[in-house]
Amino acid sequence: MKKHLTALALALATTSIFSASSFAATPVELTVYTAFETDILNRYKKAFEQDNPDISIKWVRDSTGIMTAKLLAEKDNSRADVVWGLAGSSMALLKDEGVLDTYKPRGLDQIKTQLVDPDAAKAWFGNQAYFNVICYNEAVAAAKNLPKPQSWQDLLNPVYQGQIAMPNPASSGTGYMQVSAWLQSMGEDQGWAYMDKLNNNMSQYTHSGSKPCVQAAMGEVAIGISMAVRGAQLKSQGAPLDLILPKGGVGWDVESVGLVAGTDHAAAAKKLVDWSLSQEANEHYVEAYPVVGHKDVSKEVPNYPDVESAMVDLDFGEMASEREAVLAEWSKRFDHMSEPKS
Repeated sequence: MKKHLTALALALATTSIFSASSFAATPVELTVYTAFETDILNRYKKAFEQDNPDISIKWVRDSTGIMTAKLLAEKDNSRADVVWGLAGSSMALLKDEGVLDTYKPRGLDQIKTQLVDPDAAKAWFGNQAYFNVICYNEAVAAAKNLPKPQSWQDLLNPVYQGQIAMPNPASSGTGYMQVSAWLQSMGEDQGWAYMDKLNNNMSQYTHSGSKPCVQAAMGEVAIGISMAVRGAQLKSQGAPLDLILPKGGVGWDVESVGLVAGTDHAAAAKKLVDWSLSQEANEHYVEAYPVVGHKDVSKEVPNYPDVESAMVDLDFGEMASEREAVLAEWSKRFDHMSEPKS
């Protein structure tokens, strides 16, 4: 009898050990909402999970506008633990609406202050910044005898009629950040007056942030107001482009990370936020974007201009709160000039 009891006790103990080991080996799954490009999601996931084998990432990915709307709709019953890779202008709105929790992540002192929530109680933190430029086709300009613009005001010259393309801000974050930059830097009345005049020279408004620069590179227009990183890529591929940082400064935004309020996995979520600001994470970001949050991480990109010197001083909170009204006004004035939606 004693032998049987001993064997039973040993069996139960062994089962408990295996059960505990199985439980410990099961990672915490974080639901992470993102607007990062799909081709980099697996790389970021793999790098984080390698450093944190007790945590796994489940991505939920869509465009910036759709992801922002989804987070707002789920405000009272959030399904996300972390937002990682969403525009600062969206993050400011999410913070105001109570979707994001305030947090002081490890390594925050190593992140550029202009890419971080400006409030004392911070809720979002920049990973990488993206910027606009004027993509100017020198070959088309020479053939049509068009002068090289030096400022935004220069683009109002009637000589450019039908030779300018830019993104529709209602369908492109790239377009919206430039419209916001004009309104904030010029003032609302002067900003709308400027866009009214600029519209006279517009060929079309595209639904892609990079397309205007592609059109300029192909010679379909002389000038594309578009993404700096796309312009640099096209120029490096041989396109006859000059990337101009106009007087008055360029629009920009920053892909950011933040902790979702009320998450059931707060400890793991904070680990992800901390890691996303690390030097290692930023060395992944810089492979796609030349300007990243970490002060010690940078990379020389061929033909990429010194965009940080041309940043307009933007209020992301204002960008967020005024978005609906600005897009309604813009669409009323200019949407008839947009390309057809595919």
